[in-house]
Amino acid sequence: MDAGSLGGILLAVAGILAGLLLEGGHLGQVLQPTAAMIVFGGTLGAVMLQFPFRTVATAGQRLARLFLHRGDGAEALLRQIVAFAIKARRHGIISLDADLEKIQDPFLRQALTLAVDGTEPAELRRIMEVQMENATENESRIPAVFESAGGFSPTIGIIGAVIGLIQVMQHLDHMAEVGRGIAVAFVATIYGVGSANIFFLPAAGKLRHRARDEQRLKEMALEGVVSIIEGMNPRMIEVKLEGFRAGGGREAGPRK
Repeated sequence: MDAGSLGGILLAVAGILAGLLLEGGHLGQVLQPTAAMIVFGGTLGAVMLQFPFRTVATAGQRLARLFLHRGDGAEALLRQIVAFAIKARRHGIISLDADLEKIQDPFLRQALTLAVDGTEPAELRRIMEVQMENATENESRIPAVFESAGGFSPTIGIIGAVIGLIQVMQHLDHMAEVGRGIAVAFVATIYGVGSANIFFLPAAGKLRHRARDEQRLKEMALEGVVSIIEGMNPRMIEVKLEGFRAGGGREAGPRK
């Protein structure tokens, strides 16, 4: 469980509701199903118009990443690569063939499979970098979905407020209800602005951060496998890959 994500959204909602209660309001004033239907239904429709349905569906599935995170994984990956390097140095890189099925990371497994098959370092790097670029492009679309939702929802909230005001204006003969009706109309604006700034835009930023972490692990795996092929000392490989653990930039070797 990602305590930062869960705690952040709970703190934001609690702060807003606490302010409402301190001002003498009550929760019923902001719980308006009609306003929620207008804002969230309209936002979802606009996002589906902008992006392919598969991308929107994938973005919905990735919501779990906001609250469930398996950790960095760089330490485990580093130890795994160093162990492969030690084994390859002692028994030859062909000896790693027996370990391929045990590797859970598809990217590392494919890179190491190419290495065992005798692929040259430069060619292996080109092949795996193409995969990384494609994966990065696909992953970049997910945060974009939430960014778009964060842009649409405030405007659709205003539309909901205007719709509410139209209904109020049609019943000016009941002046006692006008004030309450206007208050209800503006709840849609709260939903639109609130969802954008409390959820959609922060979610986009968090997912972009997670995608960058995954890309960094792929770069780390690629550099490790290439170093194994080149016969680098396991200790040197460990030192070389330490930069990725620190979240530093790419330490790509020379392109050939």
